[in-house]
Amino acid sequence: MRQDQIDDQVFELYDEYCHGHIDRREFFRRAGQLTIATAAALAMAQALVPNYAHAQEIMFTDERIKATWVDYPSPGGTSGQMRGYLVAPAGEGPFPSVLVMHENRGLNPYVKDVARRFAVAGFLALAPDGLAPIGGYPGNDDDGRTMQKTLDQAKLRQDMLNSALYVKSHELSNNKLGATGFCWGGGTTNFLATEMGDALNAGAPFYGSAAASDQVPKIKAAIQVHYAEEDKRVNAMRPDFEAALKSAGVDYEMHIYEGTRHGFHNYSTPRYHAEAAQLAWERMVAFFQAHLA
Repeated sequence: MRQDQIDDQVFELYDEYCHGHIDRREFFRRAGQLTIATAAALAMAQALVPNYAHAQEIMFTDERIKATWVDYPSPGGTSGQMRGYLVAPAGEGPFPSVLVMHENRGLNPYVKDVARRFAVAGFLALAPDGLAPIGGYPGNDDDGRTMQKTLDQAKLRQDMLNSALYVKSHELSNNKLGATGFCWGGGTTNFLATEMGDALNAGAPFYGSAAASDQVPKIKAAIQVHYAEEDKRVNAMRPDFEAALKSAGVDYEMHIYEGTRHGFHNYSTPRYHAEAAQLAWERMVAFFQAHLA
């Protein structure tokens, strides 16, 4: 089912569901009560659930990359240890490094594929699994979302910070670091920018919560922000964020993609917008190439 075949009311319910405000059962129950035809509404709701068979642009066996799992210390994090999916270009390196952070449900197949795409583009990419200390991504987003909600958020962010430091100092890294993420990972990209100072060279958050205005002056990285046009919750933060970035003299750019919704880069659901996702990807890769070379 295409995005233009799904009613706005169903999209709004899905936004509540994917952000953990309602569970899967409640999502389908409310969809079935909408004033549009019940059967159609339920079909729309079902179509929005991720299909990860569609989230494999680059296979892990691709000869252009080397993909492996790595374990590393994470002092101050959930357990003191972390696990991530490390993907390097074929070759000796060194390569510019990029941290790729997942949404609010752990390291699912879509985010792993993004890491592989970065490696094909010439970057050493690490996609940490924030759920690793409590068993790892469970194989479905519903359980992953529930698991991530149980974590101490400060410790989870520390795990992401330690992951950033790990990939930046990796033997295959050129010691330049970029960070990106989607939804929760987008907000955490902004958080890392305030926490890491000049240890982070560039950040490219996708539809994530803005950094607190009083923390923005701590940002030393170049920032490239990607927004969906139809994303009221996140976009409400944009004016204050932009004003703070300007006031602090941060090197930044912001892009709003017409006709898109929250999650438009994720090609496993009908929220995916192919043209916007490709443009955002090209902009981000060029941005990282310019700041991490």
